[in-house]
Amino acid sequence: MGNRRRAPERGRTKPAVIGGMIAVVVGGAGFGVYALYGGGAAADDSNSASDAKPVKKGPLSATEVRSTATAFLTAWQSGDVTTAAAATNDTAAARTLLTGYGKEAYIKDVTLTAKKRSGDAVPFSVKGTVAYKGGLTKPLAYESELTVVRRAKDGKPLVDWHSAVVHPDLKDGDKLVTGEAGTPPVKALDRDGGELTTAKYPSLGTVLDGLREKFGKTAGGKAGIELRVIRAEAKSKDAEGSAKTASDENPDKPLLELSKGTPGTVRTTLSPGLQASAEQQVAKKAKSSAVVIRPSTGEILAVANAGHGFNTAFQGSLAPGSTMKIITASLLIDKGLASANKQHPCPKYSTYGGWKFQNDDKFEIKGGTFKASFARSCNTAFISQAKKLSDDDLTKQAQQVFGLGMDNWAIGVPSFDGSVPVQSQAQMAASLLGQGGVRMNPLNMASVVATAKTGTFHQPYLVAPTVDKRTLAKASRSLSAGTQAQLKELLQYTAAAGTAAEAMAGLGPDFGAKTGSAEVDGQKKPNGWFTAWKGDLAAAGVVQQGGHGGETAGPIVAALLKAGS
Repeated sequence: MGNRRRAPERGRTKPAVIGGMIAVVVGGAGFGVYALYGGGAAADDSNSASDAKPVKKGPLSATEVRSTATAFLTAWQSGDVTTAAAATNDTAAARTLLTGYGKEAYIKDVTLTAKKRSGDAVPFSVKGTVAYKGGLTKPLAYESELTVVRRAKDGKPLVDWHSAVVHPDLKDGDKLVTGEAGTPPVKALDRDGGELTTAKYPSLGTVLDGLREKFGKTAGGKAGIELRVIRAEAKSKDAEGSAKTASDENPDKPLLELSKGTPGTVRTTLSPGLQASAEQQVAKKAKSSAVVIRPSTGEILAVANAGHGFNTAFQGSLAPGSTMKIITASLLIDKGLASANKQHPCPKYSTYGGWKFQNDDKFEIKGGTFKASFARSCNTAFISQAKKLSDDDLTKQAQQVFGLGMDNWAIGVPSFDGSVPVQSQAQMAASLLGQGGVRMNPLNMASVVATAKTGTFHQPYLVAPTVDKRTLAKASRSLSAGTQAQLKELLQYTAAAGTAAEAMAGLGPDFGAKTGSAEVDGQKKPNGWFTAWKGDLAAAGVVQQGGHGGETAGPIVAALLKAGS
């Protein structure tokens, strides 16, 4: 490929007519460029300036489209890269990509068949063979399209060059390469040694992809051989101003597998029984996600999402609603602004920073304790204390005690570590209720209730840190014994007699729970949240657009705790 070949005689091969236009179809070694429509393959440059014809303008004729497309496809097919590139309006880029088509992608014996044009566009089919080192071969077939345009300076019709002409999955700057796959495959195992597959556990697709990306090169596997699109490394900025590359959002794409790799083995902490139960539970509610962890260690025992695309359970970024009150309550108790069994205000309304906050159905509790307010999820009980807090108090509590929002979790696959930004005025008050700028996912909230249970943050993990010697995140301090005792009392009372009681019925006495409902602009129903522990199990779930957490996510979480008991 890439060497110029002598054009065969006209009598040996003739272009076929398919769908009303000339189709470039040959066998064997290919053929050169024909003189088309009596004009020849090259223009006569011998005319004097006085004989120059005026620049042709206006729409392209059918003949111009057909002849330009045919000249380009004929040259490409025959391996005459120089002539093919000259038939485009970006000779350099076309030459580079067409040369790589043979030398880097190892595609040979190419047959290009033009189809009926549609205006200035000409669709065509591509058939060839990918022939890699060591005798690996596989047929390749796909459809593409080119468009003919008129060059402004001289009116010459040319193929409008874009990388997608060569293959529709290519963006400008991308290239085709055949070689070892970027990462060797992995065979992921559950904690008991059974293989984890998407056939058995449909939710695990993104998790298995993450395990391959993280451990493929260190788990002892060998990469397979494939034809793939390699993305251009064009730098850009994300919404927060961080540098990123085009491949971050648009990763390399495998197109054709020539040989399978040999997988390495990675053992996870997932429990086969709990994973199966999690899959079953989320299947009952659309847009639901759930996570189960072991509070004493941080081991992740199950993760499931009703939608099998984005991993909301690990990577979601959603307002957690009143489940955030676990963190807020610990802060108020730490600062002496609330105590489980002391009287605490819960009026119908409470105003802060110019916003008027209210309770669900505008209820109030007269003369009640903080425990009663927490169990019934009284918003104003928390807003009433906002004036006594600094703007960064909640952020510090989330980071220092619960290990959240520092972007340093290393669970073994991609995850979002929660976010509790420093805010002021009404937004700070809203953050106390899990609204404002606070963002979490079920993994974060399972960890929060686990920290409340044990008193100390244990970073969740899916693969033991000993496998790759990574360092797990740590919190700078534990809950004080007094704060932890009161926080557990609040959660136990909520599970026994508060908003979580119906879902948690029969799971006590070593249990605790918190419900949540997070309002989202544009949604008729809030996102329903629920997080709870039973014994040495902690779980959290969310049902987006589900409504109240106790009624939607609650049964999912309770069923998982029951299954693991």
